[in-house]
Amino acid sequence: MQTRALKGPVAVGCGRPGFHSGAGLSRLRHTYYGILSSMEAPLSVAAADGCYEAARAAALSGVPKSTMYWWARQGIVVPSVSPVQEKLWSYSDLMCLRIVSWLRHPKAAPHGAELPANPMSQVRRALVLLERRGLDLWAPDSPGHSPILVDAAGAIFVRSDGEILDLHEQPALLPEGRLELTMPFRQDGVEGPNLLRPRPHLRIVPAKVAGEPHIADTRLTTQSVAALAARGFSSERIADMYASPVESINEAIDLERQLMAVPAIA
Repeated sequence: MQTRALKGPVAVGCGRPGFHSGAGLSRLRHTYYGILSSMEAPLSVAAADGCYEAARAAALSGVPKSTMYWWARQGIVVPSVSPVQEKLWSYSDLMCLRIVSWLRHPKAAPHGAELPANPMSQVRRALVLLERRGLDLWAPDSPGHSPILVDAAGAIFVRSDGEILDLHEQPALLPEGRLELTMPFRQDGVEGPNLLRPRPHLRIVPAKVAGEPHIADTRLTTQSVAALAARGFSSERIADMYASPVESINEAIDLERQLMAVPAIA
């Protein structure tokens, strides 16, 4: 018996009842950041999208939830979608969490330089620069390597057309001991996935399905796939339901297993 391909998954994450993930989130972001400058490029605005509750932000960033809450209280990385009671982090925040976590682990800044607390402004500048250079992080043909690099002192660089540039668009040497920001992130036994392509057939796009990992060229989130698998549906049955390759379904299930393994405390 053939089954009809479903058109879309059940809404998950911040699109839950009672919390609208469109205009409401936009108002919250503007309240926190101020009205976005008309000079800002679409790429930096897009990265302010995405909406992640604490457990999800921890799993994707690779930073324990307890650390994220402490940083929020201390003003180190404040969640930009909602900094109050039920905290909600954006895609840009995931980048900042990784940078701060990486910098705060044993790593001496050159010449005793003070490490930056919240690198959000530099992240946004890097995204603007990438936009000016014509690079779309989330395009289907975007390169697999990380376009954003961070050195041991917290300086951010971008990789474009084979060049390494600083935020003033000046050529620079490839930093040694660098953090490749969107690549898989491992620290203290905690592992966050690639923030662009968590698996070969999976994507993360901030403005699509609230920034949730999903199967490429669909709106089918990995959470929806994993929920069906947990109810006893086989990968083959799920693939048939959504007219998706079995390989993609297996990758979605595997990713969710990885994300569920991130500890709350470290």
